[in-house]
Amino acid sequence: MAYHHGNLRTDLLAAAEKSLATVGVDGISLRSLARDLGVSHAAPSHHFRDKQALLDALAVEGFTRLADRVTSTDTPANDFRARLDAMVRAYVGFAVDHEPLLALMLGTKHHPEATEALGAAAARGVIVAVDLIVAGQAAGEVRDGDPYTLAIVAAAQVHGVASMAARGLIGDIPLDVAIDTTVDLVFRGLSG
Repeated sequence: MAYHHGNLRTDLLAAAEKSLATVGVDGISLRSLARDLGVSHAAPSHHFRDKQALLDALAVEGFTRLADRVTSTDTPANDFRARLDAMVRAYVGFAVDHEPLLALMLGTKHHPEATEALGAAAARGVIVAVDLIVAGQAAGEVRDGDPYTLAIVAAAQVHGVASMAARGLIGDIPLDVAIDTTVDLVFRGLSG
């Protein structure tokens, strides 16, 4: 690991994300991450002033990855339902693959000392959802209403299924069936 070349920040974030799954937020410390990475206990302070700064940076990275994943699935030439389906699958897939990170992201963005960068990264995903609603309304595929409200309520439904699936709480329902049903219910609600 060539930390003198600037890789320590990246390695700290990767180690912190890995630790989320094993020790949770409370078990993460800059000192333990430094020990695990084989650097001095003071080395992380060159990149993060404290644990909260590390968690904020990890949440920003998570929101960026999530927005990139959802955006990469979007094909504006497709009809609204196909675009909705792709975005729901991307979100649920991210939630299942990165449940501890998603929990951190959603908890951290409401932290009283959340940074502007964290707020902007979190807002990017909302903008993607609002833009989809606006496009659906313009095409006559989504009912009238405030696009932000419609996007947030639809996202809450999707997140509920994603959260339950990530925690293994959907019982014997196959994930694809849960996603198909979610897309169908959200689509019908939006096309009202």
